[in-house]
Amino acid sequence: MHGRNPDQKPYKIAILWRGDAAARRAATPQNNRFYRIFEELAAVSIHAEPAVYDEEFADKVREQLLTTDGVLVWVDPIHQGKTRAALDGLLRDVASRGPWVSAHPDVILKMGVKEVLYRTRHLGWGSDTHLYRTIAEFGAAFARRLQSSGPRVIKQNRGNGGQGVWKVEQIPTGTQAVDTVRVLHAQRGSIPQDLPLQEFMERCEPYFAWGGCIIDQPFQPRLPDGMIRCYMGTDTVVGFGHQFIKALIPPPSEGPDSPAAQPGPRIMHGADAAPFRALRAKMETEWTPQMMEVLGIDRPSLPIIWDADFLYGPPNASGEDSYVLCEINVSSCFAIPDQVPAAIARSVLKRLSTNAAGVAALSRAVQG
Repeated sequence: MHGRNPDQKPYKIAILWRGDAAARRAATPQNNRFYRIFEELAAVSIHAEPAVYDEEFADKVREQLLTTDGVLVWVDPIHQGKTRAALDGLLRDVASRGPWVSAHPDVILKMGVKEVLYRTRHLGWGSDTHLYRTIAEFGAAFARRLQSSGPRVIKQNRGNGGQGVWKVEQIPTGTQAVDTVRVLHAQRGSIPQDLPLQEFMERCEPYFAWGGCIIDQPFQPRLPDGMIRCYMGTDTVVGFGHQFIKALIPPPSEGPDSPAAQPGPRIMHGADAAPFRALRAKMETEWTPQMMEVLGIDRPSLPIIWDADFLYGPPNASGEDSYVLCEINVSSCFAIPDQVPAAIARSVLKRLSTNAAGVAALSRAVQG
């Protein structure tokens, strides 16, 4: 029975997201955005319970998680000024005591941060990507790169919702030096600003403290063609989302809060969607296995659900689209196509069954 004796209790899973004490008291499997996942877990005989988290009652959450077989986590890197620092420590401790955690914080630090863009820049999804570990490195190289290769996109290592992502372009002044730049933050409601390059660099200095580095990529001119979100269930494509985003595109004359400045809806597609067949093949047969090798991640450690965001790159010699990776989302991969909750449930069941079989085998070996 799913890797357990019929006399044993069903697997028990916690689904963890951030909220206050009132939200924790009120949470049920039905009254949150994860209700479809709760339903699909129940359909495969997995008992799932809400685990609303905040630093104020972290000990209670830890006690709850230690009673489970596993934890599925949906918490952004940054939320209303709070980071995942305390939560990641808690999850590492819980994982060390037996429950399986997806995504494990150590896996997030490998593939769910912007540094992955630099470490995998040589793969087919890569671009002219650079990394700065210190403000001194940033200051020494960025102006020269901006002058020689055109508009760039600067990204803090850990963030979400466009926080710490900037388009930067040189404003010609008739001199050789890059003195003044036009910057546009990716957060919704932002407008372009012209300011001295040195002032922009100082604005970026706090990013080194939180994420440890800054990533620098070329701006992709085909950004207005939209972003493709490729949803992955472990190492298999489970769906796509296409959206006409407005981040890093200057707002219209009506202003950044006007309807014309808002992103379009994310249109969901199944894994077999014809427009994305080439991308699916690349992800499943080339790029994901190559990424795992580069980052040192084995298949059991991959997140149950994650996504890779792509922009259209220049067409190749045959006129076919190329794709440029701009982000991997692991910490909080949502919203998801309709068929994905069932895929998550199947993957969770398989993972828990494998873990249970391994524990049973180890127990027999010890007893023998």
